[in-house]
Amino acid sequence: MYEMKGFRVALMFGVLLIILSACANKNDSSPDQNENDNLVQAEESESEVIKPHQGVNQEPVPLQIERDGNDVYVEMTSQITDIEIENGKPYKAWTFNGEAPGPLVVVNEGDTIHFTLKNIDPSIPHSMDFHAVHAAPNEKFADVMPNEEDTFTYQATYPGVFMYHCGTAPVLSHIANGMHGTIIVKPSDGYPTDDEVDREYVIIQNEWYKYNDLDDMTNGEPSQVVFSTKALEEGQPNTNGVLNSLRDEPLLAKVGDKIRLYVNNVGPNEVSSFHVVGTIFDDVYVDGNPANNMKGLQTVMLPASGGAVVEFTVKEEGMYTMVTHQFNHVQKGAAGFIKVTADGNDNDLEASGH
Repeated sequence: MYEMKGFRVALMFGVLLIILSACANKNDSSPDQNENDNLVQAEESESEVIKPHQGVNQEPVPLQIERDGNDVYVEMTSQITDIEIENGKPYKAWTFNGEAPGPLVVVNEGDTIHFTLKNIDPSIPHSMDFHAVHAAPNEKFADVMPNEEDTFTYQATYPGVFMYHCGTAPVLSHIANGMHGTIIVKPSDGYPTDDEVDREYVIIQNEWYKYNDLDDMTNGEPSQVVFSTKALEEGQPNTNGVLNSLRDEPLLAKVGDKIRLYVNNVGPNEVSSFHVVGTIFDDVYVDGNPANNMKGLQTVMLPASGGAVVEFTVKEEGMYTMVTHQFNHVQKGAAGFIKVTADGNDNDLEASGH
């Protein structure tokens, strides 16, 4: 049975490599400049899509998560869903649950996670690699074949802010095409500053490259570097990795609030130098672990996959810009606003130039 499954995975991997090679070696064509711009974009987008995904746009599927004591049952899908990562620029993303980054998963330190992956991608195997657990990758991060599902069990033994991603080869293609997200493991004893924090948000940084172009993902520069947010509680915004989403709709706070951000750089390739213009981080918990407490930082270095909990106090009204201090990436979109008003409501304020 194991040999048969290994043969099927090898076969699917071989087919995938052939598809990726065909995409990478296709000839570029120059569109007729007299054609309608929207039609041209649609035709170009469709021509780049690998054949098994042409015409596939699977509706987002809500995350399923249920708790029974310390046992947490998480069900997710791997699927193909169109995401407009920039105005007029659709991307046929490889996703978890139709979101990129995927849906936020929150568990507690010590929980046992029973994870089910349903692969509804019609043609490519996918998998799940949770950075928050100890597990034998060949067994518990194993590929799930198209139109199949599998369940894996592991324990969340360390608190923190962790990346998850598809671990199917070539891993870079799967992550860069959209299969990434964040799992938060809340510490059993909380953070020392829990009583001081007024607002909490999640910030995720990711990169986009040329659609499904493994050479560009490997050797090129990202075309967009973006921030998104995932809702920690009902009523908070929940966005995909879309250019300017947190500029167009800033996060809200009021004067005097101590804000906690759960920050995760899911890459796949670039480092993030996370900074909030106009404030200093009172407390930083590297990788989100309360044992890794630092104070008074201006910038937090996040390697690809790295996470942190950062806390700061906003003392005046204004627009506070979140950036990576690698400003070439800010030019590509890696910025968002926190709007601070006297009452915490969405009043009119002018944005800064960052």
